[in-house]
Amino acid sequence: MKSAVILFPGSNRDRDMVSALTKITGRKPLVVWHADTDLPPVDLIVLPGGFSYGDYLRCGAIAARSPVMRAVAARAADGVAVLGVCNGFQILCEAGLLPGVLMRNATLKFACHDVALRVETQSSVFTSQYRKGEIVRFPIAHGEGNYRCDDETLRRLRGEDRVAFRYADEDGGPNGAIDAIAGILSERRNVLGLMPHPENAIEPAQGGTDGRRLFESVVGALSVAA
Repeated sequence: MKSAVILFPGSNRDRDMVSALTKITGRKPLVVWHADTDLPPVDLIVLPGGFSYGDYLRCGAIAARSPVMRAVAARAADGVAVLGVCNGFQILCEAGLLPGVLMRNATLKFACHDVALRVETQSSVFTSQYRKGEIVRFPIAHGEGNYRCDDETLRRLRGEDRVAFRYADEDGGPNGAIDAIAGILSERRNVLGLMPHPENAIEPAQGGTDGRRLFESVVGALSVAA
């Protein structure tokens, strides 16, 4: 499986993502600079976490207008799998590849700890190796993870089975996100944005391996397609 990790000024989880993809796929991903205007042929594009452009203006707003995002949008339209984690989720929303917006956490504090997530669907290339309703644990590290959208968008996300993960902690989640949403899918189900970090939950030394199956789901789906 060929993959690419998009590197923006201020990204700080790109190396974690490269390491995770290398360990799981056996092939080191390409690292593509944000100013590039084209992407080589790949099966998976990942927008990693971090603080692109220092989170100025709005988180992800400047990165969403980087030259490479036109190529990312074109590949997504062609059905290529695109994953945005944390800041990557924010960028995907700001670029219009996913609906809604990520706002300041309701606590107005940065949240950095493991969270419980409920898998809401198996019907995507990212979640096929999970069980619907399964509780998993991923770490989070964000100050703007409060997912918001209008009522019609929320109805569509629910009705079209496009909520991939919800926070499952008793308090409803760490950031005040509407409907406890932690991750959503695009209409074609090939774009996933989520705030928690699956790349930091792939081996026991990290405290858990629940994130590993997200990447294995992609590998498995692409193997079947081939």
